[in-house]
Amino acid sequence: MERNKTIAFIGAGNMATALIRGLLRTGTTQPRGIVAADTNADQLARLHRDLAIETTLDNREAASRADVVVLSVKPQVMDAALASIAPAVDASKLVISIAAGVPIAAIAARLGPDARVVRAMPNTPALVGAGATAIAAGSRVGESELMFARSIFDAVGITVTVGEALLDAVTGLSGSGPAYAFLIVEALADAGVELGLPRHTAQALAAQTLLGSARMVQETGLHPAELKAQVTSPGGTTIAGLRALEAGGLRATLIDAVERAARRSRELATAAIDEA
Repeated sequence: MERNKTIAFIGAGNMATALIRGLLRTGTTQPRGIVAADTNADQLARLHRDLAIETTLDNREAASRADVVVLSVKPQVMDAALASIAPAVDASKLVISIAAGVPIAAIAARLGPDARVVRAMPNTPALVGAGATAIAAGSRVGESELMFARSIFDAVGITVTVGEALLDAVTGLSGSGPAYAFLIVEALADAGVELGLPRHTAQALAAQTLLGSARMVQETGLHPAELKAQVTSPGGTTIAGLRALEAGGLRATLIDAVERAARRSRELATAAIDEA
């Protein structure tokens, strides 16, 4: 698929705005190649003013003008959004959904069996250009279309391709994962405050520690256990802290959190299929 295609965003909330900004920042497309539709006229006015993109209150109009339609609405309004664009979507258009828990089958059931659908699970760090997204392709999506879909999310972070059956696991890990990380940053900062550090200092140190540690994993390619060992001296402070974390069940609790979030994602997907 050529990169000069027009992209319509059905829903212009925070994630859609992040994707649009990323596409423009990286030069993946130009303002004339984007149209956004939403029920919030004020939000559309801001996007038009700040990013010079086309906007409309009419979902069908946006979809009719586009080669690629990004469904960036909340799962609970997906059915209404699909109904509004269905007359304007044919087999020539690529449809990309970022709605959690709404499977490709449920989207195709409303757009038609020939619909070419990619499902994506981005996360909120996309808002600062550091997102992690997994995408899965429907059976009618070609390789060039999948690569185009990937380029949209590469504009706001990293992208991986998985089978749709694994998207629930992705939701539990990276989709919900930022909340786990925020909780850890908050807890570390609270500990610093308890030990006498000013709140802003403790929070800055905690956030930068997680950021730097994550970059070390990415840039060195080493297993986290190996990097952990490099920080842990015999009889030192770090091993004392690690012992407390293991005794408190941090590892098992994080694993359980990912599993529970993934299970909830599967439940939402099953409900969406049942309603299709």
